Amino acid sequence: MDQNSGIPVAKWLEDADEKEIADILYQYGEEKRSRKIAKIIKEKQQQTPIQTTKQLADIIALVVPAKKHKHPATRSFQALRIFINQELESLKILLADIHDILNIGGRLVVLSFHSLEDRIVKQFINKNSKAEILPKGLPIMEKDIKKAIFKNLGKFIASKKELECNIRARSAVGRVCQKIS
Repeated sequence: MDQNSGIPVAKWLEDADEKEIADILYQYGEEKRSRKIAKIIKEKQQQTPIQTTKQLADIIALVVPAKKHKHPATRSFQALRIFINQELESLKILLADIHDILNIGGRLVVLSFHSLEDRIVKQFINKNSKAEILPKGLPIMEKDIKKAIFKNLGKFIASKKELECNIRARSAVGRVCQKIS
């Protein structure tokens, strides 16, 4: 993450309206309490500007109950990070260009830590690992038929041993494909 690019979260929260904050928290963090969080953020901003991550985390914790092994603000911070850094857009750009980057036989390995990222990668691999199915007997030249570009080599998750050493790996999903044409 380039901390010198983009807009600081504190500035974005100050400028954004309640609905925009709620939409971002819901869309990128899949946060069920997004409306309540956005409302309390705007209320607290009226009293004092939010300038630190601790302030923001404490405000979110007023609305989101604590869970074992997960801070109440985790989803919200994730949503803000993904939005501010345009992480999903960057992933989509990479995937759109990967065919030109990889040589035949080259492998793409993507490690995702969020279901939104994983969904994008999964859909990309599935879409590009299937040949076009056409009805028999159509007068279509072989060169015009869309062939599979990648072979789906599957997915992997952290082992129990890895999780004992690195609890943050609990949400990681890796997907692998190989360029075949």
